[in-house]
Amino acid sequence: MADFKINHREGEGVYVIELKGYLDAHTAPELENAFQRLLNEKKFNIIVNCRELAYISSAGLGVFMAYIEDVRKNKGDIKLTNMSAKVYNVFDLLGFPLLYEIYKEEKEALSKFKTIQKA
Repeated sequence: MADFKINHREGEGVYVIELKGYLDAHTAPELENAFQRLLNEKKFNIIVNCRELAYISSAGLGVFMAYIEDVRKNKGDIKLTNMSAKVYNVFDLLGFPLLYEIYKEEKEALSKFKTIQKA
């Protein structure tokens, strides 16, 4: 089985999920659990840092689609950051840049959430 790990961080009202390894049909439930836990805790400002994400399958992409509506319904968002060119190409091929804000660096996404919180 492919190696996959999720780390969590919290700060300034934003919750960061760091993905490492291979996100596929076998590991997607771990990401589903992470998103569901955040929703249950009413944490809706989420950054997913993909710096160490080596691979994503359609099952992994499906997890993002499954939770974005609930997050946005609660005035939050999921912002994606630090993607390798290989991972970004998969998101781009399926039109994700039209649905999600994708940033080169996590600090850019964090600053966008701070701007929203001040408004």
